[in-house]
Amino acid sequence: MSARQDFGTLLVDRREDRVVVELHRPEARNAINARMIAELHEVCAEIEADPRPLLLTGHGSVFAGGADIAELRERGREEAMAGINSRLFERLHRLPAPTVAAVDGWALGGGAELSYACDIRLATPTAVFAQPEPGLGIIAGAGACWRLRELVGASVAKQVLLGGFRLDAEAALRHGLVAEIVPAGELRASAHALLDRMAASSAPALRMTKLVLDADGAHPLADDMAQAVLFESADKHDRMTRFLERKKR
Repeated sequence: MSARQDFGTLLVDRREDRVVVELHRPEARNAINARMIAELHEVCAEIEADPRPLLLTGHGSVFAGGADIAELRERGREEAMAGINSRLFERLHRLPAPTVAAVDGWALGGGAELSYACDIRLATPTAVFAQPEPGLGIIAGAGACWRLRELVGASVAKQVLLGGFRLDAEAALRHGLVAEIVPAGELRASAHALLDRMAASSAPALRMTKLVLDADGAHPLADDMAQAVLFESADKHDRMTRFLERKKR
């Protein structure tokens, strides 16, 4: 276990087969500010250089209480065009290894969008996903307007984004936004168990699967190309050999 102390908004635990990141601004309900954005970019760079699955969670009984409103209030057109939050979330979404968000309590605004950028979400019974941005005079501009639609469908996305509805844990599970609801005391253990299952799979195969799943309109060519790379790998050959040998017994 290795935690960096020079991050001001994150606690980072680097392990051989995964990276665990805890959003850590307890004085502000883990609200996402510019420093957290910069530090999450650093984490993304590390994972891009050394691909490992990522577990993202929040400190205490809240995932992230949105973006830092004091900072948002001072942002203008140029900052909006720079996509400060959206560029990070897209980078997170495109990491070369699977990502899991473990959500306890509130995931509001940018906090919800941060979780949407992950591949899989687990939630506690108290988890709540909401997009209050229109009440603040802005849109949910860091991915919710299109990513949430992909995750739960247009009707539910409009209820959340236009109607101000909140998705509690049961609704999030019903609409497929989260994979599982687990007690708060078991959240991290359940997330690590999921990562353990991933670690048992071929890392190159998971990476190619994620690329193909996220490809835009490139099927079936993208499937064929990814499979062509994997079919030539020693890892694939060894895994299938072990499978066949077990089957013979």
